[in-house]
Amino acid sequence: MSKLYKAKTEEWLLVDGNMGKVGLTEYAAKELGDLVFIELPSVGTNVTCGIPFCTVESVKAVSETYSPCCGVITAVNDELDANPGKINEDPLGTWIVEIEVEKISDELELVKG
Repeated sequence: MSKLYKAKTEEWLLVDGNMGKVGLTEYAAKELGDLVFIELPSVGTNVTCGIPFCTVESVKAVSETYSPCCGVITAVNDELDANPGKINEDPLGTWIVEIEVEKISDELELVKG
């Protein structure tokens, strides 16, 4: 069964087994405004709870995206290179990275699951 978590920094983490997908919450997407660029990390990158792993740029600001878990990135959503605005269109349905989860941050709030 999948579990959905939300970070105070407005990232979501959907965990199924030891794999997790990370994206931005609807609130974050709305506050940032239209996204125009996303700097995606590389597959194989180690991520640490609470440490930035990518940068998103909108018409309003540049913002760091923080990892809600510790682990290794196993996939990136390459579609976002050409269309970062996909996050604005469907924040909870658009993931940024997939991570093999080693540890979930203690700071997360369980939303569903």
